[in-house]
Amino acid sequence: MTRFDPEAQPWESASQGLLSLPADLLEPAALRGVLRIPPPPGWIWSQGDGVLLRPLPDEAQFEPVQAAVLIPLVMRGDGLHVMLTRRAGHLRDHPGQISFPGGRMEPFDVDTTATALRETEEETGLGSEFIEVLSTLPAYQTISGYVVTPVVALVRPGFEVRIDPDEVESVFEVPLAFLMDPANHRLHRFTPPDGQARRYYSMPWGEYFIWGATAAMLRNLYRRLSAA
Repeated sequence: MTRFDPEAQPWESASQGLLSLPADLLEPAALRGVLRIPPPPGWIWSQGDGVLLRPLPDEAQFEPVQAAVLIPLVMRGDGLHVMLTRRAGHLRDHPGQISFPGGRMEPFDVDTTATALRETEEETGLGSEFIEVLSTLPAYQTISGYVVTPVVALVRPGFEVRIDPDEVESVFEVPLAFLMDPANHRLHRFTPPDGQARRYYSMPWGEYFIWGATAAMLRNLYRRLSAA
């Protein structure tokens, strides 16, 4: 069976006439104000932007797994940067892919925010003492059976990255301004042998190909901020 290559699929610009976000909106003070209030009436987010690589499970026998990720916005001298990870290559699920730190919710986690903070420290060494949680985005359901809550947070510099090699190959940062500019968003479409059309977003950055659920959550963050 030929391995699916997300970078090789046809794509088109996903800017759709949308504008990049103003620089002053991407400052910590502005984000604190925008993300701590409910979204405006009528605001909706996108589901189904993640690529579907296998059939959905039978709903009668399927119970989604609750999970959470952190969208860490690191406060650097030249602006906010989003911290991302490259998953370890030996993992069974999504090896080598770009993701946010996070994972499944455990029974002892009081909520999804606790899950995101715990998993982030376990995977990257970034402790909660450096993190200021701002808000959560709507949960994103993946084809692999996870319901993932993204937790948006500001991160104070000074932390030491200590990756867990069982989970993470590397940690890197991308300027938030780049990711919040729809001119850098691509929409891929392809039709696999089953004939069901699929689509997914990507946001390539240098050697890193950000795509699938991670790109879709970033797209939702853009849409949330642009609705402010």
